[in-house]
Amino acid sequence: MIENEIGKILTGKGLRIATAESCTGGLLSSKLTDVSGSSLYIHLNFVTYSNEAKQKILGVKSETLEKYGAVSEECAYEMASGLYNVTEADICVSTTGIAGPTGGTDKKPIGLMYSTVYTPKKYKTYKILLSSDITRIKMKEAFTQEVLKNILDFIKEY
Repeated sequence: MIENEIGKILTGKGLRIATAESCTGGLLSSKLTDVSGSSLYIHLNFVTYSNEAKQKILGVKSETLEKYGAVSEECAYEMASGLYNVTEADICVSTTGIAGPTGGTDKKPIGLMYSTVYTPKKYKTYKILLSSDITRIKMKEAFTQEVLKNILDFIKEY
């Protein structure tokens, strides 16, 4: 399982990780904490589902939400960088997207997610677009698996 590999790398490098989730609703945190010994590297996890939570907890700017929306590269970045400001974890990860089955548009379809993996020296924002014809639960699971792969790739280079 990918979360086991992430745990081994984080433990081996002495790194702590924190998450700020929206569309994954805590599933990413759950997967990371499913690993025995995860208390060595899990620092703090938030589910910041509402825009208000994104602003109050993570410091996402209202201007960002108004101009780009919550499901945007800009919001994902501000969520992750804001998470760092709150936690000072070595690796900070955000997720924001549209899991469906309603809520999508032509510009932002169901199945669109942005995720940022952030450190003070380096970050990467990923755009993930999945098929909109899967259930909401399957969408959250697929989003989470994509983010886990991205975390693993990122920390291998860290």
